[in-house]
Amino acid sequence: FFHGFDAEEDLVGHLASMSTNERIKAIQKMPETMRKKREIRKKVLKEIKKSSTQHSCCTQCLQGAAVSFRRFGNTLSEYFHQLWVWHKTLKIIGAEFGTSVLSYFVFLKWLLNFNIFSFLINFSFITIPQFLAAEPNNLSFTGLELFTGAGYLQQTVLYYGFYTNATISKMENGPSYNMQLAYIFTVGIYFVICFLILLFSMAKSFSRNFNPQAFSVNASKLLCTWDFNITNEKAVNLKQKNLRTQIKEGLAEVNKEVLNFSAMERVFRIAVHLFAWVASLGTAAAACTGVYFLSINNLQLFMKGHRNDLESQTAMLVLPVVVSLLNTLIPFLFSWLGHVERFQTPGHHIYVTITRNIILKMSIVGILCYYWLNIVAGSESQCWETLVGQDIYRLVLVDFIFCLLGSFFGEFLRRIIGTTVCKSLGRPEFDIGRNVLDLIYAQTLTWIGIPFSPLLPGVQMIAFFIVFFVKKVSLMRNCQPPCKVWRTAQMMTSFIFLLFCPSFLGVLSVIGVTVWRLQPSEGCGPFRGLSSMYAAVTEWIQILESYTVSKWVVWIYHNLITNELFFFILSSFVLIVTYLYWQIIQGRKTMTELLRKQINN
Repeated sequence: FFHGFDAEEDLVGHLASMSTNERIKAIQKMPETMRKKREIRKKVLKEIKKSSTQHSCCTQCLQGAAVSFRRFGNTLSEYFHQLWVWHKTLKIIGAEFGTSVLSYFVFLKWLLNFNIFSFLINFSFITIPQFLAAEPNNLSFTGLELFTGAGYLQQTVLYYGFYTNATISKMENGPSYNMQLAYIFTVGIYFVICFLILLFSMAKSFSRNFNPQAFSVNASKLLCTWDFNITNEKAVNLKQKNLRTQIKEGLAEVNKEVLNFSAMERVFRIAVHLFAWVASLGTAAAACTGVYFLSINNLQLFMKGHRNDLESQTAMLVLPVVVSLLNTLIPFLFSWLGHVERFQTPGHHIYVTITRNIILKMSIVGILCYYWLNIVAGSESQCWETLVGQDIYRLVLVDFIFCLLGSFFGEFLRRIIGTTVCKSLGRPEFDIGRNVLDLIYAQTLTWIGIPFSPLLPGVQMIAFFIVFFVKKVSLMRNCQPPCKVWRTAQMMTSFIFLLFCPSFLGVLSVIGVTVWRLQPSEGCGPFRGLSSMYAAVTEWIQILESYTVSKWVVWIYHNLITNELFFFILSSFVLIVTYLYWQIIQGRKTMTELLRKQINN
């Protein structure tokens, strides 16, 4: 093929017509010597230069502009990549403290991006149209409303009760905007997107972190990891620390010791574990009981006072303060119980602590949801949705304040005591389980509050941004790296699973009850006067039935959305596909084991 002058000319012409990347790959794949490949590349470049001189001046200008624009885009992308605040921070944390602590900050960054997306969706399709129909707010602003969520903020776009139920139209006979449909469709589509994002994130993280080869420590980690493009001295030192930490984690996984206990020691350990679980569950039950009775008294206090009186609503800060105190102090008890139990691995300790914390926090959230949907919704309040939104706003804000205080008292003061008063304690380790559950609890409150306070993700977005840097500074100055180095390949997957299973699925049940079962307030909000929020969709479908153009929408609604058989078939199909993929995974695992045995042989 390559012999003969004509054949070589044809080859050069063919390569010259390719794009740069395709041409490079084609030359690399040729079964020729390096000298021959260089000769062909020179001839191709000459051919390209020769043909480019024949182009018109206009074409050359366009090509030059395109190249300049591409270079400018690449430069701008690199500049923004350097400006992205946590890019370098995550590298430093991973090098200094290992992947276990790094997984918390990666999860926090992931939740921050999640709330930015949520805020943009709600602000674009719900809040901006409401600005066009908003009435002026005549209430005075004192600053205390930022903590109570009442007073001036009650008559703003922050809460459900401020939104209109009218169709917004700025021009006569012009396009209109139905706020009822915009509100329910925006919230509904957002939760569908959240469901898909969580599902795909779990699948992606599972496939990446549960790979059997991820646990193997071999020479490739030592010989093939270094990036020879690094020339900066600080970057070299950081890369060395990161690689050293990864090798330690891998060796700790391989050299994991299995302790053998006597019969008496096993009985003693089982008794200690049983005592710890009884104490944990009893504490969680007592906390939930206290929150329930306090919430009842809290509603009675509000109903007796003046509903718009700022002082009476300030007294409602008692509930979020007590809830945040319980969520802050009881996890320290759980951590202490974990140390008493003396687990063999740090991972086992963290997972048990996370399980106890999630039982506590989700139980408290369940009690609060029962209080909001059954007691507050059935009260004599003129706008119970705004009242629920205010409660959730206060819970989110006070939880954020207690999170900052937890970093001060739980880490800063602990470092002072451990380095000056009682030096045997030393610096504290970063409590991954407690901090992760704080994030999941805060995100759960945000999801529950979206129908009652559409801009709540914006508040949580600011809170997470501040928490990221406060926790980073506290970690660097107050904490020490884990005493036992260990590998946490599945940690991020576990975090997303906990966010999905108890948290998000529970939120969907709360949203379902709110949309389908509860009657909206008569005097406020976009759904005033309807039997339920979902009734707005039913009325819209009845209107569309009279239009021939919209028959397809009505058909989809009756035959797919409201048809139980469709969802049964869809669920069956998903289960079948899941089973097939599971069998494929099992087959690949078997093949991997066989290949490993062949390599060993």
